[in-house]
Amino acid sequence: MESVRKRLAECSQEAHDLYLNQSVPYLDGPPDPLLFYRDWIGPNKPCIIRNAFNHWPALSRWTPDYLREKVGSKVISVAVTPNGYADAVNGDRFVMPEERQMCFSSVLDVIEGKVQRSGVFYVQKQCSNLLQELPELTDDLEPHVSWMSAALGKLPDAVNFWLGEANAITSMHKDHYENLYCVISGEKHFILLPPTDRPFIPYGSYQPAVYHQRDDGEFEVVDQSDSEKVPWIPLDPLDPDLQRFPQYRQARPLCCTVKAGEMLFLPSLWFHHVRQSHGCIAVNFWYDMEYDIKYNYFQLLEALCDVTAAGAKVCVNQSGLRINSDISDVDDVSSSV
Repeated sequence: MESVRKRLAECSQEAHDLYLNQSVPYLDGPPDPLLFYRDWIGPNKPCIIRNAFNHWPALSRWTPDYLREKVGSKVISVAVTPNGYADAVNGDRFVMPEERQMCFSSVLDVIEGKVQRSGVFYVQKQCSNLLQELPELTDDLEPHVSWMSAALGKLPDAVNFWLGEANAITSMHKDHYENLYCVISGEKHFILLPPTDRPFIPYGSYQPAVYHQRDDGEFEVVDQSDSEKVPWIPLDPLDPDLQRFPQYRQARPLCCTVKAGEMLFLPSLWFHHVRQSHGCIAVNFWYDMEYDIKYNYFQLLEALCDVTAAGAKVCVNQSGLRINSDISDVDDVSSSV
């Protein structure tokens, strides 16, 4: 088992040595589709593209006053949490936000501080909510990114709208999409990890639950007892618990800030954690990844990581340390050994 762990670590090192960048590079304009596929999509490497959507009216139009006039009365889905962490591990639960239906103008009131509400509010519904809930805004941008659609030979599966408070944080996860993330106003702060760093990223299996705000304003966690456990990453890359997750010391995250008018290409299967400035507005385009040999190899990598983690879980050393059965974590069980 140790030889497998060593080889997994070497796989990550080789990726960094051979093709991964030490920081996220910038492109100065919209790329040629073929070159973009060759240089970024195929090699599965992120980059930030400037001047790629300067022609969108949204960049100048999407002020609070304009949005109130255009879509203020529209009812949209809003994620509400007590701490800003939606879809994240909290103790031994994977807790999802309370999904609340609100007028867009009411969300702006909260973000602008015109009204005081307990909780953290984030417009983050990811089922093409721009097209489904706010179609009135689609004239202010393009329905797809033409050079990306040409590079991939297809249109995006979803176009999502994001608006939230500074305390709204997206926990570390990965997606099966080629993602173009366009910041309209404010800025987004990303922590990125390549798929080849998967051996250093801990996973656990958690009972799913949702936040619910009671009449007294306090939030409670309500179990979804009829749902299967959810695999998720318990580590916070802003403050990693290296005693609990020592393998994360070997990870090599990239940090980048995407500013208004910039577009991040976030390749499929890259792990990412996201923060934002207060009131940041963004739109992203999800293009479904190709389920080809790249996906095949990643599935193998995941399986090998699971095998080595399972091997560690049953290891009891002479110091009386045992790995917790649900996660790559160490518990002191010397009294029971």
